[in-house]
Amino acid sequence: MLLERAAIDFPAADGTRLRREFATPRATWIATEPVQVVAVLRAAEAEARDGRWVVGFVAYEAATAFDTALPTLPADPSLPLAAFAAYDEADELTPASGDFSCGPWTLTSRREFDTAIAAIHRGISAGRHYQVNFTTGLEAPFHGHPRALFEALRRAQPDGYCAYLDGGDWQLASVSPELFFDWTPEGRLTTRPMKGTAPRGHDAAEDQQRADELRRSEKEQAENLMIVDLLRNDLSRVARLGSVSVPRLFDLEALPTAWQMTSTVSCETRADVDLVQVFAALFPCGSVTGAPKGTAMAAISELEARPRGAYCGAIGLIRPGGHATFNVAIRTVAT
Repeated sequence: MLLERAAIDFPAADGTRLRREFATPRATWIATEPVQVVAVLRAAEAEARDGRWVVGFVAYEAATAFDTALPTLPADPSLPLAAFAAYDEADELTPASGDFSCGPWTLTSRREFDTAIAAIHRGISAGRHYQVNFTTGLEAPFHGHPRALFEALRRAQPDGYCAYLDGGDWQLASVSPELFFDWTPEGRLTTRPMKGTAPRGHDAAEDQQRADELRRSEKEQAENLMIVDLLRNDLSRVARLGSVSVPRLFDLEALPTAWQMTSTVSCETRADVDLVQVFAALFPCGSVTGAPKGTAMAAISELEARPRGAYCGAIGLIRPGGHATFNVAIRTVAT
C-alpha cells in the first residue's frame, strides 16, 4: 500500500521537536499526472480538517499543475508527482535499526557544469533572469534499509525539517534545513527562504570570521533579497490586503557544515484560501528556482540533465485541524 509508513521530525513553534511516525494509513492519494495533483491536495486537506494526520510530498515537476507557464522537464515515471496518506494515529518517533551502503557517486563533469553556468551568465547579461538555481544530481548504488539511511542523515543534520516516506517501490529521506511554509488554522502563513551560504570554520575564530563575511556580503544579500521580493509577491496572491511583511531579514543560521543566510516572509491569508491556493501561489519555492520564477525555471529545464523529482519539491505534514508545515526538499535522497 502506498505510504504504508512515514516519519516526521520537524521543529515546533515552542522550540521543541515534533517527532512522529505513522503506519497503516486509512486512505492514500497519488497523482501521476499534473491534472490529478489538485484533487490529491484537496482530499489530503479535507482529511486533516476532519481530524486525521496527513503526510506526503509534491514533486518539483508538479509545478505545471498549478501554473502551466512554469516549465519543467518530463517527470520521472518511477515517482509520483504527489502522494499523501491519512493516518488515525501518530506514534512517537523511535530510531530504527538496520544497515546500508551506498557509493561510489556519479558526478556531473566539470565541463558540463561550466557550460551550464556560462549559459546562465549569458541569460543574466541579456536580462532574461536575475538568478537561476542550477542543480546537479548525484547517483550511487544503494543496498540495505532506506530507513537506516534516514536515521544516519538525521543524526548528521538533527535540526532540520526531517521526513521519511516509504511508498513501497520508492522511499524518500529528507533532512532539509529550509522551511517552505507553515500555515496555521488561524491563517498565519510563514515562509523562510534560504539564500547565501558560507562553510563553517575549523575553529571558533575562523567560524566567526566566515559568519561575519557572509553577513556583510553584498552579493549574498542581493541574492537573498531577490528571493524575499519574489516570495513577498507570491504571498500577496493569498494574503489579506496589507498583511505581507518581512519580520526577519538576513538572519544567519549555524548548520553543521555551513552558515546559511535566512529571511522570514509572512502574511495573514484571506478567509477563502485553501491548501491548493497556497501551493499555487508559492510552488516551487523561489529559493530553488531563481528569479523571475518562470524564466529561471525555463533555464533550469534547458540546462539540467534530469528531472528533479521530490528534490526541490515539498515534503510535509498536515496536523489534525489543518495546520500544514512543508519543507523545501533539499538535502533529500530518493531510493
